[in-house]
Amino acid sequence: MGGIRGDLRAWWERGRALTAANPLLVDVGVALLVQGAVTMPFVVPRAAGSPPATWGAYGLSTLTVLPLIWRRRAPVAVLFAVLATTALYGLAMDGPGQPLPYTGLVVVYTIAALSPARKRAVTGGVLLLAVPVGVWLNTRSARELTFSVFVFAAAYVFGRLTDARQRAHRVEAEQAAARERARIAREMHDVLSHAVSLMIVQAEAGPVAVRAAPERAEAAFDAISAAGRDAMAQLRHMLGVLRDDGAESDGTAPREPQPGLAALPGLLDRVRGSGLDVTYRAVGDVRPVSEGVGATVFRVVQEALTNTLKHAKARTVQIQLTYATCELEVTVSDDGRGWPAVPRRGGHGLVGIRERAAAHGGGAVTGPGAGGRGFEVRVRIPVPAAAEVGA
Repeated sequence: MGGIRGDLRAWWERGRALTAANPLLVDVGVALLVQGAVTMPFVVPRAAGSPPATWGAYGLSTLTVLPLIWRRRAPVAVLFAVLATTALYGLAMDGPGQPLPYTGLVVVYTIAALSPARKRAVTGGVLLLAVPVGVWLNTRSARELTFSVFVFAAAYVFGRLTDARQRAHRVEAEQAAARERARIAREMHDVLSHAVSLMIVQAEAGPVAVRAAPERAEAAFDAISAAGRDAMAQLRHMLGVLRDDGAESDGTAPREPQPGLAALPGLLDRVRGSGLDVTYRAVGDVRPVSEGVGATVFRVVQEALTNTLKHAKARTVQIQLTYATCELEVTVSDDGRGWPAVPRRGGHGLVGIRERAAAHGGGAVTGPGAGGRGFEVRVRIPVPAAAEVGA
């Protein structure tokens, strides 16, 4: 059963894509559907004494439907064409009538959904004249006038609702795109800022090491090379995901997961290579976390260490992951100059840390460390308890 639903969903998505790329197909389909509706009075049995169903009457009925093919490109012109052919049919032909003004309703819906306010106002004025005239030429009854006003008003309301829904979808798509741009900006900032900071620290230490301890200079250059390679690998991954050349369809686009908790030791080793003494421990009921939470923890630690390398002039950094019952707390503290010495440290990085925590329903606090010394980043992220993870 699931396979059938999947096939139907796939067919539906392909159909939507086809019609979105070829709106003329939709218009032709609508015209054919309306043509089938107006054909019914000509083929179903009619009561004795009813107007004859002649080929001439049927041909003129078809002329009232044909303009619908251009309803998107020139809706007001199509409205006048439909009104003219419908009036001609009523005045020149004594053929079968229609239970509903199908063509007029489709055009009114289209104008309400796609046209600006000026064209909608013109349509309203035309209908205020055309509907009473049409009723007068037909039955001259208050019942038909009331029904005609109701159905045209309903077509207009449905058109406006469609326009409102499409606007809401566009706004939602724009907001989603903005969130994705912000996420990509955070990722690229974290990757590049961390790698460049490591390379700068190692490059600044290189000349001193060359003079004092040549063997350490080689290690510094190796660290610079490793940081550059890691940054390039992560950037290639992000840019590969962003490509729109169809690589993903043949399976060649990169699909590696974001770095998570398992990648923390490698990150800390690279930072230790810069000469910074980094300690790390996990306390509490250590348990698996989701990929999203793991990636957020990795990026938070990465950005905090980057800020330490760039601004703190610290010698030691302590990193602690505390697993509480329903949350994971990440603490990164150093013994550097602290907040008062660098009031604007971190730039967009601290903003990115807060955004990452907020995306999981958590929060971030930054400021002086214990006893007012150094700088500390503390992030709390809600995570399920161990029993919920295993469930």
